[in-house]
Amino acid sequence: MANVLVLNASYEPLNITSWRRAIVLLLKGKAEQIEHNGIYVCSDILLPTVIRLRYYVRVPYKDIPLTRRNIIHRDSHSCQYCGYTGDDLTLDHVVPRSRGGCDTWENLVTACVRCNVRKGNRTPKEANMILGCPPRKPYSSLYFELTKHVKSGSNKEWKKYVIGL
Repeated sequence: MANVLVLNASYEPLNITSWRRAIVLLLKGKAEQIEHNGIYVCSDILLPTVIRLRYYVRVPYKDIPLTRRNIIHRDSHSCQYCGYTGDDLTLDHVVPRSRGGCDTWENLVTACVRCNVRKGNRTPKEANMILGCPPRKPYSSLYFELTKHVKSGSNKEWKKYVIGL
């Protein structure tokens, strides 16, 4: 049916869980309902969209893998030089590999084929091409996952709990 955003006691996003697991947490008193969508699961239980844990949970940092799919998502499925959005996007090294550039979050951007060929084996400054947004490593894996849900428009209630959207 629906995913539910789980907030820590400090109101920071903690996890995305199923609606069934969220109801169990509510019934056990381990969480409180913050947002709902108006749909009843039972006669007196509304289907939650956001819940908050009653006690703070410490979460270890989880690294985001550097993959083509994740870089394209970070760059919002668009060319970082001209803004083109489409299916035929490539990855471009800001500092070319032949000049010592490596595969890192800060050196890889999404580019259309035309811009990638135009830039060639040069830096953006040498090719007189401006990056729309400087590449950086995403904040956290949860934040990265939340942006996918919020940007798709399926979970509008989550937007106010995700900083920077």
